[in-house]
Amino acid sequence: MVRIGYTMMTEQAGPRELVRHVVRAEEAGFDFSVTSDHYVPWLRTQGHSPYAWSVLGAAAQATSRIPLMTYVTCPILRYHPAVVAQKAATLQLLSEGRFRLGLGAGENLNEHVVGGGWPPVDVRHEMVREAVEIIRALFAGGHVTRHGRHYDVESARLWDLPGQAPPIGIAVSGEQSCRLAGQLADLVIATEPKPGLLEAFDRHGGAGKPRVGQLPVCHDPDRDAAVKRAHAQFRWFGLGWKVNAELPHPDSFEQATQFVTPDDVAASVPCGDDPEAFVEAVRPYAEAGFDEVALVQIGGEEQEPFLDWSEKTLLPALRDAFG
Repeated sequence: MVRIGYTMMTEQAGPRELVRHVVRAEEAGFDFSVTSDHYVPWLRTQGHSPYAWSVLGAAAQATSRIPLMTYVTCPILRYHPAVVAQKAATLQLLSEGRFRLGLGAGENLNEHVVGGGWPPVDVRHEMVREAVEIIRALFAGGHVTRHGRHYDVESARLWDLPGQAPPIGIAVSGEQSCRLAGQLADLVIATEPKPGLLEAFDRHGGAGKPRVGQLPVCHDPDRDAAVKRAHAQFRWFGLGWKVNAELPHPDSFEQATQFVTPDDVAASVPCGDDPEAFVEAVRPYAEAGFDEVALVQIGGEEQEPFLDWSEKTLLPALRDAFG
């Protein structure tokens, strides 16, 4: 069985629209939702980047059933981990237990805005480990004082704690991040259906824990229009994490993808309105062992038609295929 989720992609819609979309996703029957946490869009054509945590607070009040999750928050530069813990605890209370805290080592694109440079990947993973330790200590209650290699915490306490702390997920892309997730996380997050990632997660202590994937899709009755939109807004996706984590600006992604063609994008992103193409795109995630897959409909102005089509056509087809 694979649960199907909906992505509030902050890079392609404004805050009010994002909340309206997740309300409709709940009505349409999606099993869960996730939210990106960006300061900057990947490409200028996407055109948005509101503050994800304000959007999530509004979404928690506007919905009643659908789970919420950051996919993902970087707790190492733009946000101090003590502040992440406070935000997550508050959102867990607002949503009445429907929130999961997805964390990752982040991208230069978003973190450079506070200055201080962009650390190498080994250091970023050290910072994530220390950040998770701080967040869990604050979730446990009481005062926390800590002077670590990367962070200081002075007599911090969360004064509004939920009865159950939000589960913590960690995004993975290779052996080092899989070790972190296996040792520290309650669930694993990935944007590629690589069985090796889940095998490494299990090997480092993740066996039996949930695994959540994400898949970009581009629904449109006109397949050519869908391919054109996917190319305009999502051609960065195929660069891979090692590139995506390092580039500092939307213009950098523009240059890095200048030779990516619409056909290249259509080869990896299901486009059009044939539900079978979307089912086949989800299948590698199911076969790799993912429990959940969050769909990203490309195009901020194309969410409502996608959600209507999902309710009537796509979700029934996916449930027929995957339970």
